[in-house]
Amino acid sequence: MASLLDKRLVLVTGKGGVGKTTVAAALGLIAARRGKRVVLCEVAEQKRLSGMLERPPQEGLQLVSVDPERAKEEWLRYQLKSRTLAALLGGSGIFQYLTAAAPGLTELVTIGKVWDLAQLEPRSGGPGFDLAIVDAPATGHGLAMLRAPSTYASIARVGPVGRHAERIDTFVRDGAQTGVLTVALPEEMPVNETVEFERALRRELDMAVDTIVVNALRPSRFRAEEARRLEGADGGGKLARAAIEAALSEHRRARGEHAQLRRLRRAAGARVITLPRVCEPELGREHVERLSVELERKL
Repeated sequence: MASLLDKRLVLVTGKGGVGKTTVAAALGLIAARRGKRVVLCEVAEQKRLSGMLERPPQEGLQLVSVDPERAKEEWLRYQLKSRTLAALLGGSGIFQYLTAAAPGLTELVTIGKVWDLAQLEPRSGGPGFDLAIVDAPATGHGLAMLRAPSTYASIARVGPVGRHAERIDTFVRDGAQTGVLTVALPEEMPVNETVEFERALRRELDMAVDTIVVNALRPSRFRAEEARRLEGADGGGKLARAAIEAALSEHRRARGEHAQLRRLRRAAGARVITLPRVCEPELGREHVERLSVELERKL
């Protein structure tokens, strides 16, 4: 836990719908309770964190939503060293067309903004933070975002763009400064995608996943012998039988989930931990607080 929270930047990713926003929020609460100045950042203006944590979320914890277009404007000002020139060029239709067509530029300026927030003295001004936690895009897009600085550094070998991309790439690949936490559900497709993401991250960027969190895991309520007894139970009327069938159905789901958990632990190189299923239609601050306590205990 200490090694993960002592980094400057932690990227939380995973297949869409697995609960990575919840895990990112829980991780932010843990770090803030430990006295760190934390910025909890979501990309593409998702704005889910503010609804989950409420405003103000907690002393020492600040929420930021990265708008790629505003990040592009900031990046332009930084490159041109002139707000006036940046505004003039940024408002140009030709520039808008070219930047929209440039592959990976949105990912580059997004990770560039994230990198800036992780600096003790951000170039965009404002307070510095001890830790930036990012609710990153889903695994495929998240990998593209991490790959963007390397791509631009290799293309623009000279000049400010190349130098800036290289600085970001060096920082992101430095395991002492940047950590990656992946979230999965205990289901076949999320497990497959998590394993593939970990391998692709190592293969393409020589980076490792620090921790995998399996979210929303059902508890195993019955041992095998107990389940067999329930299946063979007779009598008690229709209501009792319906209750037994509901319990057995939940048991089968839990058994399937724990089988997927074991499969992930066999295939993954990173440490795998779990968070329990929360049976609520929508998670609020109270639920995230409880999950953060469980996450801190297991990390």
